[in-house]
Amino acid sequence: MNFCSDNTTGAAPEIMAALAEANAGQTMPYGEDALTKRLTARFGEVFETDVAVFPVTTGTAANALSLALMAPPFGVVFCHREAHIAVNECGAPEFYTGGAKLKLLDGSDGKIEAETLAAALAGAGAGDVHHVQPAALSLSQQTEAGTVYGTDEVGALCEVAHGHGLGVHMDGARFANAVAHLGCAPAEVTWRAGVDVLAFGATKNGALAAEAVVVFKPELARDLGYRRKRAGHLLSKMRFVSAQLEAYLAAGLWLKNATHANRLAATLARGLAAVPGAEVIHPVHGNEVFVRLPEPVIAGLLADGFAFYRRGGENATTLRLVTAFNTRAEDVRAIVDAARRHGRSAAQ
Repeated sequence: MNFCSDNTTGAAPEIMAALAEANAGQTMPYGEDALTKRLTARFGEVFETDVAVFPVTTGTAANALSLALMAPPFGVVFCHREAHIAVNECGAPEFYTGGAKLKLLDGSDGKIEAETLAAALAGAGAGDVHHVQPAALSLSQQTEAGTVYGTDEVGALCEVAHGHGLGVHMDGARFANAVAHLGCAPAEVTWRAGVDVLAFGATKNGALAAEAVVVFKPELARDLGYRRKRAGHLLSKMRFVSAQLEAYLAAGLWLKNATHANRLAATLARGLAAVPGAEVIHPVHGNEVFVRLPEPVIAGLLADGFAFYRRGGENATTLRLVTAFNTRAEDVRAIVDAARRHGRSAAQ
């Protein structure tokens, strides 16, 4: 009953089966295999446009390589203050871009507003040789608060960014959860809204180690093969990454898995909201629940063996709980029942 992260899970059976199939026989290395070559067409079908696709094994690499396509060493990447690239990637974006700076923007529920971005760009010193130059906007979809940008929100942000000559990157580590929540075509919240490069995640939603840089502008993809090799992410046996991505997209597995995780997160949030003294602090759009609980309830849950993260330090009473593609409904019921029981005891 581990609600710490969707990274704690194993792999989906369909993906394990695809890996076993890919393990048969011999094929060419370094992405010259048939599986990897099929991926471009498959992603093109999903996104309804021509794309360039570069499989990698980590979200950090996907994000940092994506940003390196748009941000020079003297550039600035605008992102939310809580964005994964700013908080959890150990300087990888700065390293892969050769020194570009991150400009952190505020926004409620993990989102940047178009007006906030416009104000930041107005004072960014564009064209002044003494200042680093605006280069890219990075959006997390879903956000670090578990919320999801609507298509109109993405479009408004991209319009501001492109109006100032910026490229737009989307950190899609939980992109499937976002699309499942929106119920829209993947194209509507990416390239049709103005996104230039997507870091497409699969690992959190049923894969073992499979992500992809999906480039919607051909001119941006020209040097990415070299950048990926230089970064150590051109795998000799690339077919094992590609097999995961192909199976992930096949028969809508990616959206099926995400829909399950989202549904259980919504159930979890509703259940915990009824605990005395509880407060759900962000809208629950995807598979993450942020809830403030009384300390006696938290202590009781930990004693019962439930696992989760506190947000804000070891004594914080705000929790992040994450559901996944294989979270069981009975585990959600169990933690809700336990929290209510401890809440009643604390109130007596």
